[in-house]
Amino acid sequence: MDPSDLAVAAERRQNQVDAVLDRFFALSKVRAEAVGSQYLTLWQTLERNTSGGKRFRPSMVMGAYESLGGTDYEAAAHIGAAFELLHTALIVHDDVIDRDFIRRGGVNVSGVYRDFAQTAGIPVPAAEHRGLSVAVIAGDLALFNAFRMIDKAGVADAMRQRLHDIFDEAMFASAAGELVDVDFSQLKSMPTVDEVVDMERLKTAVYSFQAPLEAGAVLAGASDDAVRSLAAFGSYVGIAYQIVDDLLGVFGDEAATGKTTIGDLREGKRTVLIAYASGRPEWIEISRWLGLPDLTRAQAGVVRRELEECGARAYAEGLARDFGTKALAELDSPALPDTVRDEFRPVLDSVLDRVR
Repeated sequence: MDPSDLAVAAERRQNQVDAVLDRFFALSKVRAEAVGSQYLTLWQTLERNTSGGKRFRPSMVMGAYESLGGTDYEAAAHIGAAFELLHTALIVHDDVIDRDFIRRGGVNVSGVYRDFAQTAGIPVPAAEHRGLSVAVIAGDLALFNAFRMIDKAGVADAMRQRLHDIFDEAMFASAAGELVDVDFSQLKSMPTVDEVVDMERLKTAVYSFQAPLEAGAVLAGASDDAVRSLAAFGSYVGIAYQIVDDLLGVFGDEAATGKTTIGDLREGKRTVLIAYASGRPEWIEISRWLGLPDLTRAQAGVVRRELEECGARAYAEGLARDFGTKALAELDSPALPDTVRDEFRPVLDSVLDRVR
């Protein structure tokens, strides 16, 4: 497919998913207003936290569906919207776990309600607790309605059950990955590279790549072999994506990525970079600074230098490429038509281009 055609298709798909979500939130706000103004404000806040994204997961659903011959765009848009609501639920709850009040440079649900409470004169600890409490409620609403969105796709009972099973597995895996990630942050021992990779597969790759692609393929009526190959492609490219994301969280261009390169180091986030470095002599210096909440940019520069000198950066970049190679092998499966390769090779290229 020509790049310009891909761009046109991407815009159309985003508009279709946006239309489904707009209708969902419009109806929900009408229902909420009948309950009271406070409940309406919560739904308006949740809607703002769902909007503005790239609709990446819906794009995976619809790209798989259409490249495998699907033509019911409305049904596919509903399944895509379901994954977008799932993503909203998971990041809202993830921010609660991390006690974060900012997302994408602005206040998240927790931050909005913390600020409401502080404006009303409530002290900071209690205001933060209120913000986090409301975020739990908002995440619950998004999660429940993500499952309901599948029911609104208008597909037959057998198909709806298969899609529910895929969605259930995505949520099941993500919760497991989140639990492991929480454990990593609390344990003094450092996880191995393989343990970090498995955590990232469970927490992110399954629901962001594997499950949306699998759902789109199933919805299109693809063969079992095609579904398996596309799901495996999603798993591998999802792991590569997360490794690259962690690299950019330390070595990226903040202006280009919109992500700070000091936050992960201040958090002491367990990534492939850190797991690899923990077994190298340079770890003595790195561990002095890693996890300091007031880490300065100069100190972060020391950590970056040591991560490069011990080979951690090169190792992580190579590992991302290795998973990219595995993803490409699945994409080249004879069970998949060329239309699927044309659709998703650019996705793989865009992931790996971020570390070139």
